[in-house]
Amino acid sequence: MRLLLLGATGLVGSHVLDQAIADERIDEVLAPVRRALPPRPGLLAPQVDFEQLPDDPSCWQADAAICALGTTMKKAGSREAFRRVDHGFVLEAARMAHRHGVRTFVINSAMGADPGSRFFYSRVKGELERDLQQVGFDSLTLVRPGLIGGEREEFRLGEHVATLVLGALGPVLPRKWRINPAGRIAAVMIEAAVAGQPGVASIESSVI
Repeated sequence: MRLLLLGATGLVGSHVLDQAIADERIDEVLAPVRRALPPRPGLLAPQVDFEQLPDDPSCWQADAAICALGTTMKKAGSREAFRRVDHGFVLEAARMAHRHGVRTFVINSAMGADPGSRFFYSRVKGELERDLQQVGFDSLTLVRPGLIGGEREEFRLGEHVATLVLGALGPVLPRKWRINPAGRIAAVMIEAAVAGQPGVASIESSVI
């Protein structure tokens, strides 16, 4: 199968890329990116502008899609910019993929995603989940991790402190509050993409 991967340069996305290339069930990974990726066997990585996505079949045609695209409030610089990436860019890419024949879509969302949440981050994630359900995918899987564990390119103090605390308390915490390793999230997303079960499904942090 051919897998479309959005967000291949991020923490979870890079794990998806590594695992997908090594997966015998996946023949090719198509990963539209903002910045160039090193050449790898089985990888097609066209550079695109997410502010103006190309309506080019070669950038979108695939059997299934995994989306790990996203940013942070600090990196985005404002609520509006954050929403533009985590909601706008993702939804536009999902619509483009669907237009070019993708029928299975897996999104890395977040625990607590709720369009009615009083917390901005959770509200944006919830609005995205709601709007993705209107795109028309035959199979849509909403993966909702809690705190994601792994080595990021940039240092995030808040996540670092939370990781230390949750890591120490992990054995006594309810499963949904434990750290979800990025590699495990990637594996769950790949399985959902390959399976392509009809309908809308959610995978909560407690089972990741």
